[in-house]
Amino acid sequence: MGDKNYSMKEAMMFSQRVAQLSKALWKSVEKDWQQWIKPFDLNINEHHILWIAYHLNGASISDVAKFGVMHVSTAFNFSKKLEERGYLKFSKKESDKRNTYIQLTEEGEGILLALMENYEPDKNAVFSGAMPLKELYGKFPDIIEIMAIVRNIYGDDFMEIFEKSFSNIDNKFTDEDGTLKKKDPAEKEYV
Repeated sequence: MGDKNYSMKEAMMFSQRVAQLSKALWKSVEKDWQQWIKPFDLNINEHHILWIAYHLNGASISDVAKFGVMHVSTAFNFSKKLEERGYLKFSKKESDKRNTYIQLTEEGEGILLALMENYEPDKNAVFSGAMPLKELYGKFPDIIEIMAIVRNIYGDDFMEIFEKSFSNIDNKFTDEDGTLKKKDPAEKEYV
């Protein structure tokens, strides 16, 4: 069997532990996500595409598929639906006629910002499940090991975009009276 530094039993147990925990966590994440976006008549793929378009600002459909962990046809079809609703616009670049790019419209950005303002942590099971850890350790779990596994599967580009989206929120939004609001662009950012 070579010089493996693991046993087959250990490998199978790890893989199954991650699979079962991921399935249980996803079930809750999916329910939380659907409840959050339901009043805006969006599905998870549509919301995720709006999120990616906002943070990548001029993403190609290929980028949306890659960073949204979805098939290119799924990214295209749901982007098309969002375009029909006036939330996205499609374009081609002079320098790149092969790829289709999406950009949020003003209405699309408005929907995304309204969603962020309407986020209610107490209605989120995953958030609630993490609260005892925050109370115990004074911060939310970093999930660094999961991020390392995802980086090893999807690569550095994926994690850079992942981090960029949260950095954008941290730098461009503020918490006003328990509501997430976009900062006035006239405000100076001191980092």
